[in-house]
Amino acid sequence: MKIYKFLSLFFIAFIFLTFTSCRNNDEVDSSESNGKLQLKFENGFNNLGNIVLNQTVQTSSGGQKHQFSTLKYIISNISLIDENGNEFKYHENNPDKGAFIINQENAIAGIVYFNLDDIPKNNYKKIRFGLGISQKAYLLGQNGQAEFWDKAKKESLTWSWAAGYIFIKLEGKYGTNSTSTEFMNHTGNMGNVTANNTPDLYREVTLDLPTTARVSASTQPSVHILADLNQYLSGETALSLSTVNDMAMGSNQHLVNVTNNLMKMFKVDHVHND
Repeated sequence: MKIYKFLSLFFIAFIFLTFTSCRNNDEVDSSESNGKLQLKFENGFNNLGNIVLNQTVQTSSGGQKHQFSTLKYIISNISLIDENGNEFKYHENNPDKGAFIINQENAIAGIVYFNLDDIPKNNYKKIRFGLGISQKAYLLGQNGQAEFWDKAKKESLTWSWAAGYIFIKLEGKYGTNSTSTEFMNHTGNMGNVTANNTPDLYREVTLDLPTTARVSASTQPSVHILADLNQYLSGETALSLSTVNDMAMGSNQHLVNVTNNLMKMFKVDHVHND
C-alpha cells in the first residue's frame, strides 16, 4: 500500500512538472515569436535635405519658389511583406491602433519616429502603407475610430465628421522671385465618395527594403523612409500655384494631381537591424 501511494504521488508530481515545463516553453516560444519595428520618416526636398518649416525654400521645375509653414499627413494600414510574399497587416482599417500622423513640427533632427509593437518574428523585404484613411475604415463610423479622430482633430486634420479626414495638409508661401503669397492645399475625401460621387484620394504605397528587416524579440529593425516633397509641384504632373488653386481644399482635380504626385515621394533609404 505504501509503495502504491508513493508511486501515485510520484506520478502526480511528474505530470505537474511536465505541465509546468510545457507551459513555460510555450510562454518562451510566444515571446520569441514577436518583436518591434521602428519607422522613421524624414521629410525633405531632393536636393536640399531636411525641411525646416518657414525657412527651407525650394524652386519647382516650373521655376516657382515655395516653402512650407505646415507639413502634415496621415499614414495608415501598414503591412510588412516577408521573403516568401506573405503579408502581415498591422491593425488594418483600425485607425485607433494603426494610423499615425507625420507632423514636421514634431520632427527630431528632421525625423518623425513611431514604433510598431507585436510584430511576428520574420524577415521582411517590403513595406506597404496607406496615405490617408481608407473608405472602409472611415465608413466604420466615429465609434470605430474615436481615439484617432480626436488626435487628428487636435492636429487640425479633420473637416467634420460628415466629411472625414484631411489626408495631407500643406501650407506656406510661394512666388516667382520670392515667397510672398500664401497658399493652403488640404487634400482628403469628402465623406462616402461613392454616394457623393467624389474622387477617392486614399492611396497605398509599396516600397522595397534595401536590407531585410529581421524582426525578433531581440532585434528591433529601424526603417528609415525619405519623403521627397519636391514631388509636390515637380512630380509626375508638373504643377504651379496660382489664385486658381492656392487655397484648394478637398478633392478637386488639382488636389487629385497633388495626391498622385505625393504618393510617389517615398523611398526607403536604409534599414538598421539593431
